[in-house]
Amino acid sequence: MKIIVPMAGRGSRLRPHSLTVPKPLIPVAGQPIVHRLVTDIARILNEPIEEVAFILGDPAFFGPDVAQELIQLAEGLGAKGRIYRQLEPKGTGHAIMCAEPSLSGPAVVAYADTLIRATFALDKEADSVIWTKKVDHPEAYGVVKRNHEGHITELVEKPEQFVSDEAVIGIYYFKDIGQLKEELQKVMDQGIMHQGEYQINDGIKALMAQGKIFKSSTVDQWMDCGNKEITLKTNTQMLGFLQEDGAPLRAPDIELSNAEIIEPCFIASGAVIKDATVGPFVSVGPRTVIENSTISHSIVQGDSHISNAHLSEAMIGNHVVFDGSFTRISLGDYSRLE
Repeated sequence: MKIIVPMAGRGSRLRPHSLTVPKPLIPVAGQPIVHRLVTDIARILNEPIEEVAFILGDPAFFGPDVAQELIQLAEGLGAKGRIYRQLEPKGTGHAIMCAEPSLSGPAVVAYADTLIRATFALDKEADSVIWTKKVDHPEAYGVVKRNHEGHITELVEKPEQFVSDEAVIGIYYFKDIGQLKEELQKVMDQGIMHQGEYQINDGIKALMAQGKIFKSSTVDQWMDCGNKEITLKTNTQMLGFLQEDGAPLRAPDIELSNAEIIEPCFIASGAVIKDATVGPFVSVGPRTVIENSTISHSIVQGDSHISNAHLSEAMIGNHVVFDGSFTRISLGDYSRLE
């Protein structure tokens, strides 16, 4: 089994946090988004992972340190890590084809801007399984349409009339991803584009037209990380799930002095919290210092120093110095004080 992870986008909706760190590597509940996604998919597959292929963008942004981190992620699952590049933003189908040497055998394709919670057993005998989530407003999503046998026969984008309440979440299993590769190659050869992009859906629709059996598996939770507000909501949800699971949320070497921690919170190695109240639903990165502050429902990344602050629904990056009693400020592009 292989896992194919397209993640070449720059994450513009999550600026300024994605200006220096690729969005899939921004931590949520103490772990980068793509780490959680790949690990959860591997758990659901419940079989050895042969390879994890990551499709990155421009090396000037997705540099060698990023590539090495992802290779180590794959190796931690007992798999080979491979790095490919999508140097032009030509769509989801084009991104997959950038990993052409890896497109053989059974594989899962997963776009790296989402997190899931799922307990289903994947039907690996189907030609393909599209992962879905039941939603309250299907008109806002791409959804699946089924026949009387329960097989998926069509993908419908933002239907004006009710088709189903199963939204496509951007994760797909293929019993032989080489079949998708063949159809996507035809799509590209024929120049079939939508708003200047080659889309995975055109390859999937071609396979459906051939009579391939498409089924769906429905996840319990689908959490997006598209912008700051949604990412903070996902951080809150994930911390709650980790608390329910009994997962360790505090590193053993943190320093607490006259500090109140309102669970659930993730506190990373080397963090120092003095004369402060932190939580609920806060993630604190490694070696960050928080003092004389109150912080809730927030993400504070690593090597930052927060003092004299009263923050809620805040997202703070790495190497930030923030004094709530500031008289002088230095803010970069896309920064916001609200």
